[in-house]
Amino acid sequence: MKSNDSFVLNFAPTGMVPKRKDSPHVPLSSDEIVEQVHAAVELGITVVHLHARDQDGEPSHDIDLYGEIIGKIRSFAPELVVCVSLSGRKRPDFESRSGPLTLVGDRKPDMGSLTLSSLNFSRQASMNAPEMVQGLAKAMLDRGIVPELEAFDSGMINYANYLIKKGLVEAPFYFNLLLGNPANAQADPLSFGAMLALLPEQSLWGVGGIGGTQAPSAMFGLASGGGVRMGLEDNLFYNADRSRLATNQELLQRVHVMAGLLGKRVMTPAEFRVAMKMAPGNGRYGRDLEKTAGQS
Repeated sequence: MKSNDSFVLNFAPTGMVPKRKDSPHVPLSSDEIVEQVHAAVELGITVVHLHARDQDGEPSHDIDLYGEIIGKIRSFAPELVVCVSLSGRKRPDFESRSGPLTLVGDRKPDMGSLTLSSLNFSRQASMNAPEMVQGLAKAMLDRGIVPELEAFDSGMINYANYLIKKGLVEAPFYFNLLLGNPANAQADPLSFGAMLALLPEQSLWGVGGIGGTQAPSAMFGLASGGGVRMGLEDNLFYNADRSRLATNQELLQRVHVMAGLLGKRVMTPAEFRVAMKMAPGNGRYGRDLEKTAGQS
C-alpha cells in the first residue's frame, strides 16, 4: 500500500522518557500536550501517538488522563487519528497497559501501540512477553481498535506475520519501523531494506529514528514511499551535533520541507481512515458500531 504523493506523518510529542530537566519543550501536562497537538494539526499531521503523564510528569496509564486528552483533541480535530501508548516500560501488568483501550464514545482511541517483542533500550528494558503481546492484540481486535505495530528489527516483523496467521491482527496493517536503537536495527539502507522486505501485503508504514538517526530515518521513509514518525519522544535535538534543543513544531516543519522537495504531501486523517478501513471514533468499519456507541 504505497501512495505516490501522500505519506503518513505520525506525531509523537511526549514519550515516556523525556523530563522537563531534559528539555523545556517537551509537553507533559494534558493541556501542554493538547496545545502542541493543536499546533501540529494546523501544520498538518495524520496520526498522533499519545503518552499521558501524571501531575509529577511521570508516565501514566490512567484512563481518565487519556480520556481528558483525547476528549480535548476531538473538540478541535474530530477526524485526527488518535493512537494511545500501551507501553510496559513503567507498568508491566496487562490491566494497566490495556486500560486506555476501554475508553468509549468520543474518547475511544482509534489505535493502540503494540511493540512486537521485548527489547533493551540504552538504559532500561521494555518487556513484551508473547502472552502480553497477544493479549493486547486480542483486546484491540475485540474493540475494533487498530494496532500500531512497532517493529525495531526484522524479527519483530516476523512476529507480526505470526500474529496475522493466528488471526490476532487483521488487514490492512500499519507499521512503525523504529531505527537506531543500540540493540536493534540501525539507520542504514541494509537494515532498513531487510525490514521492508518482510512487511506483509496491505501495509502502510512509517519510519522513526531514535536520537541522531531521526532525520536520516525520515529521509529513508519519504524516499522509499513510506511515512514518517516524528517528535520529541524519539529525539530532543534539532541538529546532529546536539548543540540545540528542538521543539516539536520545528521537527514537524522539517519533515514538511523534506516532503516538499520530493513533491509529497501529508496524508489527511480522512484519507488514512479510508485506507485503514476505519470510522471516526469507532475503530474499523464492520464492527458492531451501534453496540460501541451504546456503551458511551
